[in-house]
Amino acid sequence: MQDADMNERVRPGMNPQVILSHFDQQERQILERFAKDWYVTNGGCELWLSPTSNYRYALIKPTDIFHEMFNIDREIVLLFSPYENFEPRTLDAIPKATAKHPALRIERICSVLISKDPDITHKLRELLKNDQEAQIVVPFTYNELKVSKSDPYFFRNRFIEHFYARDLFASESPLRKDLYFFGRTDLVHSILNRHRSNQVSGLFGLRKTGKTSVIFGVQRGLQKVEGVSAFIDCQTPAFHRLRWNHALHHVLVEVRKQNDLNERLGQLDDYTEAQAPVLFEKHLRRMSEQLGSKAIMLIFDEVENITPTVSPSEHWREGGDFVLFWQTIRSLFQSSSGLFSYLLVGTNPLCVELPTIGSTDNPLFAQVPLEYIPGFDVPHTREMVRRLGRIMGLKFDEVIYGKLTEDCGGHPYLMRHICSVIHRISNSERPVRVDKTLYAQAVDIFLRDYSQFLEMILSVLREYFNDEFEMLRLLSRGDLKTFQEFAELSPLYTNHLLGYGVLQEVEHRFDFRIEVVRRHLQAREKYKKLHMTIEEKRSEISERRNDMEQKLRKLCRMQLLAQVGEG
Repeated sequence: MQDADMNERVRPGMNPQVILSHFDQQERQILERFAKDWYVTNGGCELWLSPTSNYRYALIKPTDIFHEMFNIDREIVLLFSPYENFEPRTLDAIPKATAKHPALRIERICSVLISKDPDITHKLRELLKNDQEAQIVVPFTYNELKVSKSDPYFFRNRFIEHFYARDLFASESPLRKDLYFFGRTDLVHSILNRHRSNQVSGLFGLRKTGKTSVIFGVQRGLQKVEGVSAFIDCQTPAFHRLRWNHALHHVLVEVRKQNDLNERLGQLDDYTEAQAPVLFEKHLRRMSEQLGSKAIMLIFDEVENITPTVSPSEHWREGGDFVLFWQTIRSLFQSSSGLFSYLLVGTNPLCVELPTIGSTDNPLFAQVPLEYIPGFDVPHTREMVRRLGRIMGLKFDEVIYGKLTEDCGGHPYLMRHICSVIHRISNSERPVRVDKTLYAQAVDIFLRDYSQFLEMILSVLREYFNDEFEMLRLLSRGDLKTFQEFAELSPLYTNHLLGYGVLQEVEHRFDFRIEVVRRHLQAREKYKKLHMTIEEKRSEISERRNDMEQKLRKLCRMQLLAQVGEG
C-alpha cells in the first residue's frame, strides 16, 4: 500500500486500495466515519494474540488540522477490540500491528483504540496513569461512533483530552522501554560491540544522567539478537552485605533466575572461601551451555556500593573482599574467552581508578575502560524535546534547543524537568509557542522551586570528591585565581568535574558546562566571595539588611493577624 505524499496536503478520505473485507459491517461504518476527518491509508489485517483473542486494525494518517494541532506526521494504528470487557492484554496487539510495517512509517507514541466496552475510557486511564512510559492511547467506543452525524470537533476534542493533559517530560524512573529513549543509541551499540568482542566496559556519570536507562537499552539490544545478560544491583543490602564468596553465589542466582534456568547451585554454605571460585566457574559454564554457549553479560549497577573507601559495608570498604571478588571474576574472564563479559555502572569510578588497594594491586585497574556518560548535543536535545513537546501541544522555537542544551550541559534529566515546568506554566489552549521569554520564565521557576534536583546531582561530588566540589564553589563565586592555581597544581582537582561534564576546558581555561549549576551555586555562594572591596561589602550589608527587613515585616504582619485578626 502506498503512503500519501508527505509533501502534499493530506485531506480526509480513504485510499481506494484499502481492503475492508475482514471487518464487520459496524467496523466498516466506523472506518468510513474516520475517513471524514482522517485519511485511511491501509486496511491492516486480523491479529491473533491467542486462539480466542482476535483483533483487527487499520492505519490512519492525520489530515492538516491534526498535523497542525498535534504535530503528528506518521500513520497511526487504529485497533478494533470487539469484546464487551476490556482486558489489559488488548494493548499487546498495538505493537504487534506496528511491527508489520516499516519502523519509520508508524507513529509509535500514540494510537487509537475502539472498544465495545462502554467503560473503556475510565479503565484505560486507570491502567496507564502510573506508567510514564506507556504510549498515548486515544479510546473510543463502537456505540459512540455509530452516530452518522459528523461533529467537526468530535475527534479533535477527544485527542486534546488525552494528549495535552499528560506531562511526558515528568519521568522520574529509568526508561525500561525504547519508546521515549533518546540520545543514547550509539552508546548502547558501543557497549554491545565490546561485549561481542569479549571486552569489558565501565560507564559512570552523575545521578539522573540515564545510566540505568542505558542498561535497559543494552538488555533490549541483547534480547533482539537472543543474547544473554544478568543485572546485579550492588545497592541492595542483599548483595553488598554478603562476603565476597557468598556474593559470587548471589551472581549465579541472578543469572539463573533472570534467564529461567534450572541449574542446581548448591547451598550458600558450600561457597567457602576455598570453594567459591571453583563453584562459580563450574556453574557459570554449565548455565552458558544451557543457553547455547552464549556469552553472558554480567551488569553490575551502583558499583560504588562494593568499592573500597566508599562502600556502606565494612568488608567491601576496607578493600579485602573487593580484591578477592574481582580477582576471581577477572581470572575466569581472562582464561575463558567467550564465557562472559562484565559491565560496571555507577556514579563513582574509584573502583577502576585506584591502582592499589592496601598493599595489593587493584584487579580492575587499567583493565576496564573508564567512560563517562555523555551529555546530549543539540540534535539529540531537539529530537527528544520536539518529539515529546509536539504531543503535548508545545511548539519550541529552534533557538530553544541550543539554549536548553547550554543551560543544562546536555543533562537529559534537567532538560526534561525544565520542559515540564514549561508545560505547567503554559496556557491550557494548545498548541503553545515556546519562545525565549517563556523559556526564561521556566528556568527561573526551576532554579527557585526545584533546587533539590541540582543538589541531588552535586551530591556525588560532595560525597566522593570534596576537593573538586570546593573547586566548583571557588569558580562559582568568581575566585578564578585560586581555582586556576589548584587546577595547574594537579589534574586530580578537575578530572571528575570534566568527566562528569560539569565543567569544560578550552585552552587551559575552565568554565561551567551546566549553566543552571553555576546559577544555583552562585545563589548559594553569593555572600562568600573573597577579597571584597569596601564598596562590595557595603552593598552586601545593604542587600542582606533589606532582605531581612522584608522578612521581618512579613513575620510581624502574620503574628498580628494571628492575634488580633484583620483590623
